[in-house]
Amino acid sequence: MGFLSVLGPCVRCHRMFTFNPDLVPSIRVTGFREPVCRSCVEEVNPVRVAKGLDPIQILPGAYDPTEDVGTFWDGDDQE
Repeated sequence: MGFLSVLGPCVRCHRMFTFNPDLVPSIRVTGFREPVCRSCVEEVNPVRVAKGLDPIQILPGAYDPTEDVGTFWDGDDQE
């Protein structure tokens, strides 16, 4: 069994952070979903609510490693 955590930049602040690629909040930029760090989500949510928009939900485990590595690696190259 393995764990997977992705390291990448936040689309808003450009800081590197780790996240679960299946659960992390993201926004569409030039056709691709880009991850948003917890600090940025927490910063923009009050602004969204003030504008009458729903806050961005942070799912449990969004910034934790995932145990479901089958999506990314099926283990066929192990001896």
